[in-house]
Amino acid sequence: MKLTQTPLNTFSITTPLYYVNDVPHIGSAYTTIAADAIARFQRLQGKSVLLITGTDEHGQKIQRTAEELGRFPQDHCDQIASSFASLWEHFDIQYDRFSRTTATRHEAIVKEFFQRVWDNGDIYLSQQQGWYCVACEEYKEERELAPGKLCPIHTNKVVEWRDEQNYFFRLSNYQKHLEILYQEHPEFIQPESRRNEVMNFVKQGLQDFSISRVNIDWGFPIPTDPSHTIYVWFDALLGYVTALLDPEDEPTLENALSKWWPINLHLIGKDILRFHAIYWPAMLMSAGLSLPGRIFGHGFLTKDGKKMGKSLGNTLDPVALVNQYGSDAIRFYFLKEIEFGQDGDYSQTRFIHTVNANLANDLGNLLNRTLKMAHKYFNGCVPNVKSQDIPQEDGLKSVGLTLTDTVTQGYDSLAFSEVCQAIFSLIQAGNKYIDEKAPWSLYKQGKQEALAQVLYSVLESVRLSSYLLSPIIPNISTRIYQQLGYTIDFNDQTIITTSLSFDIHGVWGALPANQPIQEGQPVFRRLEDLEEVSS
Repeated sequence: MKLTQTPLNTFSITTPLYYVNDVPHIGSAYTTIAADAIARFQRLQGKSVLLITGTDEHGQKIQRTAEELGRFPQDHCDQIASSFASLWEHFDIQYDRFSRTTATRHEAIVKEFFQRVWDNGDIYLSQQQGWYCVACEEYKEERELAPGKLCPIHTNKVVEWRDEQNYFFRLSNYQKHLEILYQEHPEFIQPESRRNEVMNFVKQGLQDFSISRVNIDWGFPIPTDPSHTIYVWFDALLGYVTALLDPEDEPTLENALSKWWPINLHLIGKDILRFHAIYWPAMLMSAGLSLPGRIFGHGFLTKDGKKMGKSLGNTLDPVALVNQYGSDAIRFYFLKEIEFGQDGDYSQTRFIHTVNANLANDLGNLLNRTLKMAHKYFNGCVPNVKSQDIPQEDGLKSVGLTLTDTVTQGYDSLAFSEVCQAIFSLIQAGNKYIDEKAPWSLYKQGKQEALAQVLYSVLESVRLSSYLLSPIIPNISTRIYQQLGYTIDFNDQTIITTSLSFDIHGVWGALPANQPIQEGQPVFRRLEDLEEVSS
């Protein structure tokens, strides 16, 4: 089975469409920060990028939640969706499309897709009996349930017994197709641990799944039988397709799939892996559509080694967190300190130590002390040195020349912690380099040429580091670039596409000789270990 590829100069990525039963939590922010960092790096490389996020707004869970809060379902959805959009702004998330499954245009896409699958003979009416989790909007097999008939994901929710007529999708028809897909394209599901989970589940035999519900009207009606409402996952997954439409496009599958399809990367939490790695490709096969390039399921977040939950009173409010510490600090901690794909932990003490040690001490102090010497010894300009003047074996240049390739591989494999480790190896080497070369002594000895090369090497290493870190800490990188004499804002996509060529700025030695520089100012102020943020 061959996967269709999008053009080389385009890149499309999605977060999940977040369920609007409640305001966003730190796990949602974690996924979206990662997606934004990936999208930003792709833009640095000169690609045309589409980052899709949004909200999944249909289903019984939403209807019940709205009723409990005394709201109409649409009013509830509008309120929660706006809280997601607001939080992404606080975290400097540069999404391109915000997809909402209650949109009129989305209904047209769902109906057309449903008709394709119906015409292919993969939808039928049958009786459904089984244990149902309203929180998951999904029937659970007996083997999955925890003791006491508890949902394995929502471990405090008892599942409900249902016995009703539903429309079903013939997932069982696609067992062999999926097994071939996983075998021929091991990169389709990542990381490997998630791939193994999916393959083991599929090997046990796939059962057809329900795609409709009765006695609920919060959703789109089945086109062939309006007494049934389309099941949330059959509806929600198509929100990715609807988001591909340009505003002026007529909402048809042909228009939606014309430029950005297939999606390069679906970024999700591991709790919704099955829907994306099994249901979604089977649905697309049935409709005759090509498949996405990669599905990456990351791990869960804990706090101080414990699962977060309102019942435990240890949740982490992303709004309060970003308001107190700023977006760069939060983005940096979660992407550096957690191996992406594995479960990760938030510790207030570790957070404060990590960002202070790396951003304030290593990076900020290195820039500040070097700028001061450049002002003192070279009249506030970059020393008159070119990259070729510095020997290949120079301690910083030798590392800097290979850094971009290492970092690019890291971003491509979503190994953010490895990206940060590689970059900070150069930054830490820069601090050691200054101590060993002692530029103040070179000045006293009148070794002006050696002094110029030392300061240039350090300033250039900081510049390259900030450029490669900009997808993770765009505001700090902007401050560094501006202190080095550039009029650059890494949050300005127009500047990135016109003035920050990867072929120039992504290479060690790009800092122009004699460029005027600013007085050194702290690019990141040390954080105090204030009262812990929680909700």
